[in-house]
Amino acid sequence: MPAVEVEQLVFRYGDRVALNDVGFTVPAGDVFGLLGPNGGGKSTLFRVLSTLLPIQEGSAQVCGHSVLSDPDAVRRCIGVTFQSPSLDLKLTVAENLKHQGHLYGLYGAELRTRCQTVMAQLGVADRANDFAEKLSGGLKRRVEIAKSLLHSPEILLLDEPSTGLDPRARHDLWETLLKLQKESEVTILVTTHLMEEAARCGRLGILDEGKLIALGTPDELQAMVGGDSLTIQAENQDQLAAQLRQQLHVDVQKIGETLRIEQENGHELLVQIATQFPGQFQNLTLGKPTLEDVFIKLTGRRLDEGEAA
Repeated sequence: MPAVEVEQLVFRYGDRVALNDVGFTVPAGDVFGLLGPNGGGKSTLFRVLSTLLPIQEGSAQVCGHSVLSDPDAVRRCIGVTFQSPSLDLKLTVAENLKHQGHLYGLYGAELRTRCQTVMAQLGVADRANDFAEKLSGGLKRRVEIAKSLLHSPEILLLDEPSTGLDPRARHDLWETLLKLQKESEVTILVTTHLMEEAARCGRLGILDEGKLIALGTPDELQAMVGGDSLTIQAENQDQLAAQLRQQLHVDVQKIGETLRIEQENGHELLVQIATQFPGQFQNLTLGKPTLEDVFIKLTGRRLDEGEAA
């Protein structure tokens, strides 16, 4: 039985369509990511799956329970960490967990055992008596995730878990999450707009303007981009793009402040451009396709441009 199964999901805010015929399946035990710009539909889908928003059209099953007809059963099998901070800063780590446990109906020895277990899993056991306000951003996120694991959920829903963290804290958090998934076999569903975070998921769905525009492993998605990726920065972009199309017969995309070309054996094209157009560019870069390249190929813009829109 899939951990999550979504079919033909539609959600509207008035006349605006936030989710447009979205469908996907998350196998049990998987780490599944939803990648997309702010406003692309990720948070709406997250709220639907966590029963905070009602289903308008379509269906969603979580742990085999209908989000529409059996939301209480769904809530019992999920642990949720929201993007907004949820710690009481004037309480210690242990006190935050204790009071969260009471909301799940945990008391006494069972609660003490669960608190010790989740603190050890998230690497904050040595901070049990520290006040939450004294913790770094990375440690606060760890405690918030520990709170969501107290009742041993089958599925962990994480909304932008690395928001506000520095690269080192983000890396350490993901190492902990992947270890947790492997040892506890919990299914993890995460929303993100960070490419390096999305690349660590087992499978990935790309949401843009409410539509699921791609689905697969990071490697499968990157394979959608043909060959290598060349990016060029130039003062006169339009002129250089026209010359490249006319003289080298290549397809050139103008993305923000750069020109972009997909090309097999990109190193050969790089040499041609450097030789035939000296002085017409400021920077010429060759690289293997990334998830950013996938998003550009599918939408014609960068992910951060989608956020601005």
